[in-house]
Amino acid sequence: MEHPLQGDSGPSHTGSASVQSFLRARAASVRRTVGGQFVFDSASWVTGLVFAAVFRYELEFTRVQWPSMLALCVAAVIFQFIWGRTFNLYRGRFRTGSFHEVQALTVATVATAITIGIPVLLFGTVLTIPRSTVLVALPMALVLMGAARYLRRLSAEKRSKPSSEAENTLVYGAGSLANFLIPQMLTNPRSKYLPVGLIDDSPAKSNYSVGGISVLGPGQDLAKIARDTEATTLVVSIGRADSALIRKIKDLADAAGLRTLVFPLLSDILEGRSALKDLKEVSIEDLIGRHPVDTDVESIADYLTGKRVLVTGAGGSIGSVLSQQIAKYAPAELMMLDRDESGLQSSQLLIDGHGLLHTRNVVLADIRDRDTLMRIFGDRKPEVVFHAAALKHLPMLEQYPDEAWQTNVQGTLNVLDAARSVGVATFVNISTDKAANPTSVLGHSKRVAEKLTSWAAEETGMRYLSVRFGNVIGSRGSMLPTFTSLIAAGGPLTVTHPDVTRFFMTIPEACQLVVQAGGIGEPGEVLILDMGEPVRILDVAQRMIEMSGKDIDIVFTGLRPGEKLHEELLGSSESDARPRHPKISHARVEALSPERLDKTEWLRRCRQSSE
Repeated sequence: MEHPLQGDSGPSHTGSASVQSFLRARAASVRRTVGGQFVFDSASWVTGLVFAAVFRYELEFTRVQWPSMLALCVAAVIFQFIWGRTFNLYRGRFRTGSFHEVQALTVATVATAITIGIPVLLFGTVLTIPRSTVLVALPMALVLMGAARYLRRLSAEKRSKPSSEAENTLVYGAGSLANFLIPQMLTNPRSKYLPVGLIDDSPAKSNYSVGGISVLGPGQDLAKIARDTEATTLVVSIGRADSALIRKIKDLADAAGLRTLVFPLLSDILEGRSALKDLKEVSIEDLIGRHPVDTDVESIADYLTGKRVLVTGAGGSIGSVLSQQIAKYAPAELMMLDRDESGLQSSQLLIDGHGLLHTRNVVLADIRDRDTLMRIFGDRKPEVVFHAAALKHLPMLEQYPDEAWQTNVQGTLNVLDAARSVGVATFVNISTDKAANPTSVLGHSKRVAEKLTSWAAEETGMRYLSVRFGNVIGSRGSMLPTFTSLIAAGGPLTVTHPDVTRFFMTIPEACQLVVQAGGIGEPGEVLILDMGEPVRILDVAQRMIEMSGKDIDIVFTGLRPGEKLHEELLGSSESDARPRHPKISHARVEALSPERLDKTEWLRRCRQSSE
């Protein structure tokens, strides 16, 4: 990660005496700054009050009762200090000239005016002070205080310019993120980027500017603007940019010969893996896996707080990140269940910071073993269950359909029965887009798992539901790690068909959807995230080869048995209802009772649909 906005964080040495000396020096500097501000604020009040009184008497100085005015000025200074401290104005809490400082200054000054103005208004005759004095002095004092802070900020910004080596940079997007980014670039001497222009596609912002940096045109004019400004870098400053928009901007930047930088994914920022100031090169994940969903997860995840939560498949790519996200909501107990002890160790390292495998939050068990599951559920009594354990590799399951039946169908039924036996209130089954109009063993097995979950919802009346999404970027054995390994080995890259497309999402996005489902889904539903337009696999392969800088061939191997050319998110009989969120569909799935399970019939359908 690059840190173009990073300021001076203090001394690099680690000696405790030096650190203490630095902290004392900084505290003294803050006190001097705050003290100077208070002195000027006091002078502003005195100036305003004196001028107000003098103007009231039409510049006849002899008519002003100076002892009374002196007392009023002293009172104004005292109460300005009291109210200023109350609202943190003189505690060094604000950046000079910032909106929050001006807000605190206004509140403190108005409070001071009310405090000293009410006695003057009521007893002005007795005090020999004109009743209008404070009312007239208030705006004058505020203007003087505000002007001083503005000039100080301008002076500081002039002293803090990017270095002469900073790259000429265009900023794509003139929204709120640009209002944060550009002032930081302009005033940070350590910034690597000097903004020379804004790019925005909205006609309404054609005359807009931020910090003196103007909008120079829309994205379609990027090449010309880059030549005119001699820019070498483009920073995307659109807070909710999805993968389709990132691809469009990246293509325009490549055509203009610009290096493209983006902010990290929101999920990375929330997880603490990145900060807002971190800019990075565009990755393949940015190009195919950004699907921002504005849902306040915290407000709907209270069903996890203080509850006993169990995650099956917790050693897998999704299960481990899901467990990590669940841990943030302070469950009474988090049980991570898997048959892979190494996977459980990795999950424990991620969540507990150790992999000792001696605590009760790791549970070694196989969902195929019904008796063991019943014993574990009876002993630990989970209240919320996330079922992530499954076999997922389509071509492998085409060869071994019995394994798909035993794990994805019978294993899911075992978990459902164990959950029903102890009264689990919320059960979220993790499914796949291949369950919509299935044509493969994997798709048929996950479709049956969805129907069994719907049946359990009918039986219990509890929130038993499924979540369906497309390919998860970065999960074990998925496309991107495979392509990365093939590129590292020198190729060739194998693609099944030149027109094959898939839906993609990142692991944190997938897990966020799973957590949301438990809060907004209804019993028996399947929730599906709108992942935008599907991505052509050939395009992904070509982009990854281009980004690697290597000359690697692409070989087409043909669609495998059971594999679709284009995946679907909704089945032909499912409606696309979105009652809770515009990007999350709620579909209904037919319930299937265990008595109606017929392995022979299921195998026949698998063979028939894959032919």
